[in-house]
Amino acid sequence: MSLVEYDAAEGVAHLRLNRPGSANAFDLPMARAFRAAVDRAGDEPDVRAVVVSGAGARFCAGGDVASFAAAADRPAYLHRLASELDEALRALGDLPKPVVAAVHGAVAGAGLGLLLTADVAIAAPRTTFVFAYPRIGLTPDCGVSWMLPRAVGSQRALALALTGRALEATTALEWGLVAAVEDDPLRAATVLARSWADGPAGALGRTRLLLRAAWDVDRAAAGTREAAQIAEAVRGEEAQELIRAFVDRTR
Repeated sequence: MSLVEYDAAEGVAHLRLNRPGSANAFDLPMARAFRAAVDRAGDEPDVRAVVVSGAGARFCAGGDVASFAAAADRPAYLHRLASELDEALRALGDLPKPVVAAVHGAVAGAGLGLLLTADVAIAAPRTTFVFAYPRIGLTPDCGVSWMLPRAVGSQRALALALTGRALEATTALEWGLVAAVEDDPLRAATVLARSWADGPAGALGRTRLLLRAAWDVDRAAAGTREAAQIAEAVRGEEAQELIRAFVDRTR
């Protein structure tokens, strides 16, 4: 059984977490399998968009508590797991291809990091979102402490982190943690990803990287980066065809 199932069709790579018996919680083998799947999606030229989902009743419960409870050296194991999973999520964030997450059931701990790394998240109506770390006496990992305040604001992020509140899908939508709530989030995510794959995927990928980098640069640097990227984008065949079609329509 593959810990992360990979399938690619119609320009879309589907990455499915596949430890349903453990609520798709990450241990080291699964973190490494996820990184391999991300790298594969990045390397395949026919893949133009990515969908991330989870098998079973829950999207992702975060880190596998049983695996680090059983570790002979818990600090060393947790440091390694957090580091390797964070590297996998950063690789996902650095893909020049748009990413949508289809979530359901429960999203907790590092599962929030995965959700926040996607460009768009679509949730099932009964999904719950939980910070989770304090419940087992731990602190956040996988970029959650960096991404969550940027997604929902400092006050809401702190409220989630310090109270252990479980957020319902409707509130997650209101707060901007997810982009949509759909009865069939995987279907909706696949439709969206196919629209990306059928569109100017190169430009969309560059746009995602520009927006994701915006938190780390000042206004002037953002403009400089935009100028470089738009100049590079216009060289592409996609842009050439779309510009030509636009000019023809306006004549």
